[in-house]
Amino acid sequence: MSALSESLWTSLPLPALLLDPGDMISEINPAAEQFLNASARSMRGAPVFDRLAIDAPLEEAFTRVRRDQGALFINNVDVGTGQRPPVQCNVQIGPMIGMPGFVLVLLEPRQIADRLGRAYQVQTSARSAIGMAEMLAHEIKNPLAGITGAAQLLSMGLSGEDLELTDLIVMESRRIVALLDQVEQFGNLRPPLKKAINIHDLLDRARKTAMVGFAGHMRMTEEYDPSLPPTFVDADQLLQVFLNLLRNATGAAGPEGGTITLRTFYDLSLRLRRKDGGDGALPLQVEIIDDGPGLPPEIAADIFEPFVSGRENGTGLGLALVSKIISEHNGWISVDSVPGHTVFRLSLPVAPKDARDGDEA
Repeated sequence: MSALSESLWTSLPLPALLLDPGDMISEINPAAEQFLNASARSMRGAPVFDRLAIDAPLEEAFTRVRRDQGALFINNVDVGTGQRPPVQCNVQIGPMIGMPGFVLVLLEPRQIADRLGRAYQVQTSARSAIGMAEMLAHEIKNPLAGITGAAQLLSMGLSGEDLELTDLIVMESRRIVALLDQVEQFGNLRPPLKKAINIHDLLDRARKTAMVGFAGHMRMTEEYDPSLPPTFVDADQLLQVFLNLLRNATGAAGPEGGTITLRTFYDLSLRLRRKDGGDGALPLQVEIIDDGPGLPPEIAADIFEPFVSGRENGTGLGLALVSKIISEHNGWISVDSVPGHTVFRLSLPVAPKDARDGDEA
């Protein structure tokens, strides 16, 4: 391979296998090494059908691709390796131009595809809903201030049930104003001032703040990978993300408490296209895990949408703000939830070398 071809091959975010005319594995990329849990050296020269089990007529597919010199797509098939349960994937098979008989096989795990699709939909709908709400927030707050003031004046000459009603008007008006303040926070969120940050320092700050406040009745454990390099984030904004997620986990547990686990690890398999069109790796993983009852199934897929909440009297803006901040950092957030085990995972970039030397973005 040329230097450019090798760079492109290595940076492919999806598992890829290059097969020779005899369906022997000629090369696999790093994403495929992780997916197959095998090194490229051990895979080279092996028959693809000995190392990969795909629930589809692959011999026929390879024949058609070689004959027609056109790509072929197979959706929603089980792909196994013999070492773990099958994973449902979309499979793309294409001819290699200038390499007669060679074919390229790309595997796209459906779980990743679905999550990325949901992430894009969440960001788009969040911008739309928050943009409209932000326009209305200022106009609504002005008459609310008048209503609150009038109710307070009325209460000065009232007693009994009438006083209770005016107090209710004041209390609910203030609650709506607080909600509108949160809506406006989306529009006022400044661009992140990124620096090279030790992710564990931020997690410890968030943990200590939570434990002396809203999470004092919870038990927290840490499972950190101490070898993680610095990430490239706005420390204040990411701290807000961690606190929101810890507050969410604490609220799910209820007054009886529970256990929150903070976990970090390195995973090279995830890459996302940045807003500038470039491709970025997100190898730093942070998981916040709780043993609460889990997300209600009817809202699990929309939990990052504005105004979607699983708690009574919840505003539904905490996780939407988390999603926005992570998006502004070119990161990714996902959630997996079953009763007794909910995992929010943040995927973040590694700080570039010049930033680690002290430069700011």
